[in-house]
Amino acid sequence: MKKKLLSVVLAGVMALSLAACGAGTAGGASQSGELATAPTEDGSLKGTLKVGLIGPLTGAAALYGNAVDNGAKIAVDEINAISSDFQIEYKAQDDEHDAEKSVNAYNQLKDWGVQVIVGTVTTTPCIAVSSEANTDRIFMLTPSASAADVTANKDQTYQLCFSDPNQGSASAQYISTNGLATKVAIIYKNDDAYSTGIYQTFKAKAEELGLEIVSETTFMDGSDNDFTVQLTEAKDKGADLVFLPIYYTPAALILSQAKSMGYAPTFFGVDGMDGILGIEGFDASLAEDVILLTPFAADATDDLTVNFVTKFEAAYGETPIQFAADGYDCPKVLYEALKFYAAKNGGLDVDKLSSKDLCEIFISVLSDPEFSVDGVTGEKMQWSANGEVNKAPKGMVIKNGVYVGL
Repeated sequence: MKKKLLSVVLAGVMALSLAACGAGTAGGASQSGELATAPTEDGSLKGTLKVGLIGPLTGAAALYGNAVDNGAKIAVDEINAISSDFQIEYKAQDDEHDAEKSVNAYNQLKDWGVQVIVGTVTTTPCIAVSSEANTDRIFMLTPSASAADVTANKDQTYQLCFSDPNQGSASAQYISTNGLATKVAIIYKNDDAYSTGIYQTFKAKAEELGLEIVSETTFMDGSDNDFTVQLTEAKDKGADLVFLPIYYTPAALILSQAKSMGYAPTFFGVDGMDGILGIEGFDASLAEDVILLTPFAADATDDLTVNFVTKFEAAYGETPIQFAADGYDCPKVLYEALKFYAAKNGGLDVDKLSSKDLCEIFISVLSDPEFSVDGVTGEKMQWSANGEVNKAPKGMVIKNGVYVGL
C-alpha cells in the first residue's frame, strides 16, 4: 500500500559554500595538469560507462542496500532508453555492511573493469573502499555514506546524501527552533562512524543553542538488543526528547522497550531511521510521532518524483524510501555530469578514456559552480570542494503508520 508522505523544506539549515576542485587536483585538472578529452564528430555523448554498486544486499542492513540497488536500476534503464549511443553497464556487489567484504567487492568490480562506483551504501565500508579507490583514481559517488571521513583527503569521493556534520547540526537547530524539548537524551552507537559523527556535531550545535543534554549513552555491536539502561537513565533525568542518530534496526528495539517501560518522550532520528516502517512484523504504532529528517518525500507532486515513485511501485510493489531515491539520483548525476562535460568539449566518447581520465572529469564537473542537477532528493543539487552536497532537508513525523510533513 502506498504510504502517504508530505514534507516541508527546512529553510536555511544547509548552506554550503561552493568552491573549485578538492585536494589533490587543481580546478579539476589531472595529475598531469590537463584533463583528457575525447571529442566526437557530432559533439554528442557516446560509449558505454561501467558503473558498479557496492552495498549490503544481504544481512542486517539489506533494506538499505536493496533500496539503493532498486532505485539505481530504474535510473539506469531510463538513461539507456534515451539513446543507443551512450549506455550504462551496471553491476551490483554485496558487502553485507562489512568493511573487509566491501573491499573484496570493490576488487571484484575492478576485475570487471568498473569505471565509476556508486557506493558504498553504508559508512564504515565506504571509508575503507574510498581509500582504495582514491589510490586507484576511480571516482565514487556514495548515495548514503554520510561520515566526514568518507570524503576526507579523498578528492574523488563525493556524497549524494547529507554529511553527518550537517545532519547533526540541522537536527539540533530544528529541535531548538521549534521548541521540541527542554531536556534532551542521546543514544548512539559508539563503534559506528555514522552514528558517532552525527552525535558529535549534534552535541556541539545543541550546546551552542543552549539545549540541555541530560543523558548521553551508547551501545555497540553485541550490546544492541537491550536498551533498558540507556532508556532508564534518559527517563530518570527527565529527558522529554531522545535523539537517535542510529539505523532503524536498533531504533525499532528502543521504541518497543520504551513503550514497555512506560516512557514516551519525543523520539527524533535522522536518515538512518528511514525504513523503520518497512521492517517485517514491526508494529507501526510504536513509531507514532517519531520525527526524522530526510531529503525525499514520496508523495511530492513534481514530475520527477511522480515518475520515479510510479515506476518503483510498479517494479517492486512498494513505495520507495529515501535510500531508493538516493540510489535513483546517483546514475542521473553521473549522466548529467558527462553530458555537461561533452557540451563544453565538443562531445565525449567514454570508450576512449580510462577510469583515471573519467575520475578527473567527474571531479572537474561536480566542483564546477555552473553544474547542478535536479533530482528526487533535491533541486539544483551542487557540490562543495570537499564532496558535500548542497540541498535542503525535509522534516517529517510518522502518523498512523505513514510519514507526514511537519
